[in-house]
Amino acid sequence: MGTIKRTFANNLTTGGKLDATDLSGTIPASNIANASVTAVTALPSALGGAIESVSTDPVSPSEGQLWYNTTIGVLKGYQLNAAAWAAGGNMGTARRYLAGAGIQTAGLAIGGETTTQVNTTEEYDGSTWGPGGNLGTARKYLAGCGTQTSGLAFGGATYPPMINYNNTEEYGGTSWTAGGNLGTARRLLVGMGTQTAGLGAGGRITTSSNATEEYDGSTWSPGGNLGNARYLFAGAGTQTAGLVFGGFSNPTTFNSSEEYDGTSWTAGGNINTARLSLAGCGTQTLALGFGGYIYGTGNQNATEEYNGTSWTNSTNLTTARRGLGGAGTQTAGLTFGGYGTVNVANTEEFTGVFLSAKKVTTS
Repeated sequence: MGTIKRTFANNLTTGGKLDATDLSGTIPASNIANASVTAVTALPSALGGAIESVSTDPVSPSEGQLWYNTTIGVLKGYQLNAAAWAAGGNMGTARRYLAGAGIQTAGLAIGGETTTQVNTTEEYDGSTWGPGGNLGTARKYLAGCGTQTSGLAFGGATYPPMINYNNTEEYGGTSWTAGGNLGTARRLLVGMGTQTAGLGAGGRITTSSNATEEYDGSTWSPGGNLGNARYLFAGAGTQTAGLVFGGFSNPTTFNSSEEYDGTSWTAGGNINTARLSLAGCGTQTLALGFGGYIYGTGNQNATEEYNGTSWTNSTNLTTARRGLGGAGTQTAGLTFGGYGTVNVANTEEFTGVFLSAKKVTTS
């Protein structure tokens, strides 16, 4: 352990005790044992002013800030906590290749496949899934965006035989109604944005598509083409600030990202693990990508975070899966359903890196 400056109102002695001397200078490393610092859990009110003494915890402390709570007699600090996935409530219907919309506390699971295509919609309140209104057209491989009370579902397919759809449906929180059709019927596309400003990109017709379409609440119109035609990929963001990443176009599995400015797509940072059939959420500059599949390797639990320039590996999903749904933000993500060795109903909630007040202890 290196040297530290005397910033406490009392100094640390060689024995690890506190004495009331000067505040100047530096404490030699030989005088400091890790346990003598980390074992401090409570200090007297006579500690002094170098560490603030307060009767209640500060409302908006800064990272690394220490204070002494006189009410409970405890030294506390404001520290960074690691990102984590935690179990949420299971969906009523286990399924794969479904679409998602909404946020972590108000999510929407749309369509997908059990042993056949389903029209089932479920709504999540942050702990429990409940039934929503059924889609007009049962399908899998569809895209979704928007919110739980103002959602959008479009494209997709049924099989057998393989039939691509151009149907668009709008959700009002209770039921689905028909919207304007996509210009190109396709499956395995991605969606982002809102019900009145949606974006659909890529997918598969008979081969990979690079087509982008923009929705204004009633009509789809052409947007700028993707740089790489792809399907089984993920997206995040809005109609004027979109993001896509990963995916597949035979024989290539992509690690590339592309960013949309409302007119054209440009290259973004590469994901660390090239994969297909993954899910995403968040924004163009604060995105989350998770799950997926690698040929020859299998289902993936990898999670990555995007800052608008580069991707960073984060905490893995508990359940590795592909064909999963995604919703929410980079700091409050949601995933549900998908396929492991069977269809799953599992829901997982992501909490990004966050700051919190903690008692100073040895643990």
